[in-house]
Amino acid sequence: MPPVSVRPVCSYHEVVIGLLRSAWSAPAAVPPPPRRVWRDWVLLVLVATLAVVEGILRTDLTQPVVSVLGVVVIAPTVLWRRTRPLLMLVIVVAVGTPLQVVLPDSLNTSVFVVVLIYALYRWGSGRDLLLGSAILLGILGLTFLRGGRLDELIGGFALVLSVAVLGVVFRARAGSQQRNLDRIRMLEREHLARDLHDTVAHYVSAIAIRAQAGIAMAAHDPGAATDALGVIEAEAAKTLSELRSMVRVLRQDESAELAPSPRLADIDQLAGTRPGGAKVSVRVTGDDGSIPPPVAAAVFRLAQESVTNALRHARQVARVDVVVGVDEGGVRVNVTNDGDVAASPSPGFGIIGMMERAALLGGTCQSAPAPGGGWSVTAVLPRVGWAP
Repeated sequence: MPPVSVRPVCSYHEVVIGLLRSAWSAPAAVPPPPRRVWRDWVLLVLVATLAVVEGILRTDLTQPVVSVLGVVVIAPTVLWRRTRPLLMLVIVVAVGTPLQVVLPDSLNTSVFVVVLIYALYRWGSGRDLLLGSAILLGILGLTFLRGGRLDELIGGFALVLSVAVLGVVFRARAGSQQRNLDRIRMLEREHLARDLHDTVAHYVSAIAIRAQAGIAMAAHDPGAATDALGVIEAEAAKTLSELRSMVRVLRQDESAELAPSPRLADIDQLAGTRPGGAKVSVRVTGDDGSIPPPVAAAVFRLAQESVTNALRHARQVARVDVVVGVDEGGVRVNVTNDGDVAASPSPGFGIIGMMERAALLGGTCQSAPAPGGGWSVTAVLPRVGWAP
């Protein structure tokens, strides 16, 4: 009978150590926080002002000047609370703890410290969260040992826990949104790569056919072979141009679609009357067929997505106008609708995808309320696209 292998079972101690190591090495929040915004300066001025006002108005403070100075000294920590959350918390503890020991009372303005606690759990790394949590629990325990009441300990713990949970919730929400944005960007890169695949496949097929024809005719007609070489050179130059224009566009490992890439002329397919009565009109001017296939495909996708968004999200849409203009500089796309939209809608994933596609080709895409009502999407793409 063959020996039976027994898989070792991890002990409780090993499981806990593994979880702590995983939490310790967790990265900071994604996306990274802004370094400093105007609201931080407003908060700093507000905290300092309230501390001074409270120090003047309160008559029960034993040393009002020291109390006010203590708050004013630690108030600037709000400026770096996102980028250095643990360090700012340590500074507050290092300054505030001795004051709590010396002074029997404190300013109510010092409650602004909850902002630092929120920032710790919203932006900090795993190491910051573990060390910061240990510091906060230590402060609560020290306060209780110095004669604090049990209800004060419970209230303080509940406040810290509530702020921490709030920070973790917003952290998870922002991370989920960032993952969705990354997925949209990857899909747009994949679509561009598929368009590139179709373009290159077309050129390479032409090269192969011409090469075969040149080989077949070389023995009987050397001039035909020379003509074939000229065509091969031209097709190869076009292929290299398209490859260089989108060399950094990545795609996932899956089979490419065999459908041909859309052209500017295919935008006319978007015209017509949709269910519900909305009429879509299309006008393309200046198209002489010289726009590179990847750029033409991108223009079609932008127009298609803009029309879809207008019909899906705008209310009471009666008309959608698609205008595409081609000139020596490139292609300009403008899609407007007369529907009712929200006052300040946040950009959806479709709009973000259009912006990403335009940016990958060296162009721009803007989406905003139209001056006369409704919504407008405007994109400008260069004649020869490039990938950043």
